[in-house]
Amino acid sequence: MSTEPLLKTPLHALHLELGARMVPFAGYDMPVQYPLGVMKEHQHTRDQAGLFDVSHMGQIRLSGAAAAKALESLVPVDIIDLPVGMQRYAMFTNENGGILDDLMVANLGNDELFLVVNAACKDQDLAHLRSHIGNQCSIEPLFEARALLALQGPAAVTVLARLAPDVTQMTFMQFQRVTLLGVDCFVSRSGYTGEDGFEISVPAADAEKLARALLAEPEVAAIGLGARDSLRLEAGLCLYGHDMNTETTPIEASLLWAISKVRRADGARAGGFPGAESVFAQQQNGVSRKRVGLLPQERTPVREGAEIVNEAGEIIGTVCSGGFGPTLGAPLAMGYLDSAYVALDTPVWAIVRGKKVPLLVSKMPFVPQRYYRG
Repeated sequence: MSTEPLLKTPLHALHLELGARMVPFAGYDMPVQYPLGVMKEHQHTRDQAGLFDVSHMGQIRLSGAAAAKALESLVPVDIIDLPVGMQRYAMFTNENGGILDDLMVANLGNDELFLVVNAACKDQDLAHLRSHIGNQCSIEPLFEARALLALQGPAAVTVLARLAPDVTQMTFMQFQRVTLLGVDCFVSRSGYTGEDGFEISVPAADAEKLARALLAEPEVAAIGLGARDSLRLEAGLCLYGHDMNTETTPIEASLLWAISKVRRADGARAGGFPGAESVFAQQQNGVSRKRVGLLPQERTPVREGAEIVNEAGEIIGTVCSGGFGPTLGAPLAMGYLDSAYVALDTPVWAIVRGKKVPLLVSKMPFVPQRYYRG
C-alpha cells in the first residue's frame, strides 16, 4: 500500500459538498458514488446527462513541426494525417507489442497535439514520451494546470449548447476550442459511456465554476466512478490495467480496429512502432487467447479474476471485468479465452465461490452505442 497522501482534483470540495462517498483511485481521492446511488446514476446518464470529474487523467501538449511524426513512432495509429479538429484513440506499445497505456490524441492545429492519458500511467507516459521523442518536439504536461470534465448522455448536447450553441455542429471524435462562461476550453465529442457526450478540458481555476453551472441544469446529475465503470462495461470498452496491460497486445485485446490501416503490415507507413513485428505476426497467424464479451446465464455476477473453464473443467481463461449492467438488466463480463472458445454463443463456465456459473460468449457492446456521427 502506498503511504503517499492522496491527491485531490480541483473539484474535491464540491464532491464533499454533494455528499459523495470518496475512495482512493489512481493516487487520487475520487467520488465512487453520490447519494443517488450507482444504479440510479448509471440510468440517469443513459436517460439524461451525467457529469463526471475525470481531472485525475493526464493532459499533455506536444508541439513542434515534427510532433506528429514523432508521436507516430510510439503508437500504431495514423497521427501524421489526423485532421485538425479531430481526435483518435491510440495505444503506446512496448517492444513485445504489449500495451503500455491507451490514450486519446487530438490535432489542435499549428503543429500542436493534445493527449489525454490514464491517471495511473500518466507519470510513466510522460517519461516514455520524453525519453523517446523529447529531442524531436516540445512535451508539456498539463497535470496541474487543467481539469477535465465529462458530460455524457442523450441530453448532453442540449445542456452544453446553452453555453456554446456551436457544439451542436460537432460530431463524434471532433475536437475544438470552445469558450464556456468566458473561459477558453478544449471540447471533444466522444465518451467512455457509449452515449453521446463531451469531454471538457478547462483551466483548473475555472473547473468548479463550470461544474456548478452544468450541475445547475435540470438534466444533469453528478456521477461517480461506480457508474462510470458499469457504463463503460455495457459499452464493451476496455479499462487499462484490467482489460489490457503490458502483457496484452492489441490483437489479443480485440483492438485491431484501432490500428490504422496505413500502419498495418500492408499499409503505406507499415510498422515503425514498438513491437510492430510481434503485432503483425499475431495478425497473420492468430493468437492463443482473445478478449471476448461474456453473458452469465444466471443472476450471479462474475468478477475480475474469476477463472473460466470448459465443460471438462479445464481452465481456459480469466474474467478481466465483470459486474451488473443496469441498462442490460443482467450481469455481464469481459474476459480472455483460449482461441478455441471465442466463437459467439460458445458455452463456458466461470468459477464463483467454488461453483460453476454458465456463461455464453457474446458480441459487444452489450448495450447499443449512441455516439453522434452526424
